Parts: sequence; structure tokens; C-alpha cells
Amino acid sequence: MSNALRLITSILNYFHDKLVLLTHSLGLHLNDKQLHFLVIGLLGIVLFLVVHKLFKYLVRYSLTAISFIYTFTVLVVLVFAIEIEQKLTGRGNMEFQDIVEGLWGFLVAFILYLIFRCVACWLKKLFGNQSILR
Repeated sequence: MSNALRLITSILNYFHDKLVLLTHSLGLHLNDKQLHFLVIGLLGIVLFLVVHKLFKYLVRYSLTAISFIYTFTVLVVLVFAIEIEQKLTGRGNMEFQDIVEGLWGFLVAFILYLIFRCVACWLKKLFGNQSILR
């Protein structure tokens, strides 16, 4: 996990340094806060446009798919935050495998949920509109 964080950090630092050099060469002497404002603002709006287009497409077929993507994204952030908190506080071991296992737990639970929904839908079709599942 530490190696993965170091790799991510070095990649981010590389792009940060290149961006600072680029802005200085363009005559823009932006401070760190201004760079964060611009980069995260631009990255956020591009991400929003891509996600909005994807969700608009998906909503025609399944709101469940959108709910899954949103939930999975929140869980990824949450499990990373938990592992980082364990590293900072020393109350547990920061391990990448913990992240993987936690997300697998959600995927298995979601698959069980889908199976339940499929069985319920099948039973509803099989028995018609009777009140078996209400």
C-alpha cells in the first residue's frame, strides 16, 4: 500500500512540477491555491460532463447501474480514507489488500441483491400480480 501511495504521489508531483513550469513559462505566476482552483475546477467540470453523459445514457436502461456506480465510488474513497487513517493513527495496518477485500464484500453483497431482485421479478411473472412479494 505504501508503495502504491508513493507511486501515486510521485506521478502527481511530476505533473504538479510540469504545470508550475508551464504556467511560469506562459508568464502566469500563480500561487498554489490558484493552481488548485484552476486544475480541480477544470478537472471537475470535464469529469462532470463525462459522468453526466454516461448517466444520461444509463438512466434509459437502469437507475440501479447509476446507484451502483455512485455507491462504489463513495466506497472507494471511504476505504482509502480508512486505510490512510489507520496509517496516521497507528490503529491498525494500512494494507492494500484490506481495500480490495472491502470492495469485494460490497460486490458480493450487490450480486446477492441482484439475484434476489431477479428471483423476485421471476416469481412475480410466474404468479402474476398476486400479493406474494408485497
